[in-house]
Amino acid sequence: MTDARTPAPSGRPKKAADKSGRTRAREFALQALYQHLVSGNEATDIDLFTRDLSGFHKADSAHYDALLHGCIAESAQLDAALLPMLDRPLAEVSPIEHAVLWIGAYELQHCLDVPLRVAINECIELAKAFGGTDGHKYVNGVLHKLGQTLRATEAAANAARH
Repeated sequence: MTDARTPAPSGRPKKAADKSGRTRAREFALQALYQHLVSGNEATDIDLFTRDLSGFHKADSAHYDALLHGCIAESAQLDAALLPMLDRPLAEVSPIEHAVLWIGAYELQHCLDVPLRVAINECIELAKAFGGTDGHKYVNGVLHKLGQTLRATEAAANAARH
């Protein structure tokens, strides 16, 4: 089973019931990271709140844990990796796009079982669903550049196939 959202046979996006556990984990991690960025609440408090949300039981809780706690623990390193890829100061990036970029950067660095294209595409979908009108385009551009750096061999292999 692939991790990326693929269109249903009719060509429409998958319904919520068709989402993978990892896709759901990313959605809950995004909500939790947004809360951390906006309120500054601790990861453990956010975690307790998020686990009580409707539908959490369908998420891959191990992946959610890795994303939430990993992104917060490594926020300074993730920001440092993202900064050279940005066209504006980090303070001008919306909290939703910032959280999505953290998820993408974290997966590119630590979740090598998630293919480069899947990590980027999942983040684009998060930005489309939760972010501003063109936030997904920004996320795509930043994570594409970061992927070229962090996973150069995989990026080159992908480019050679297309």
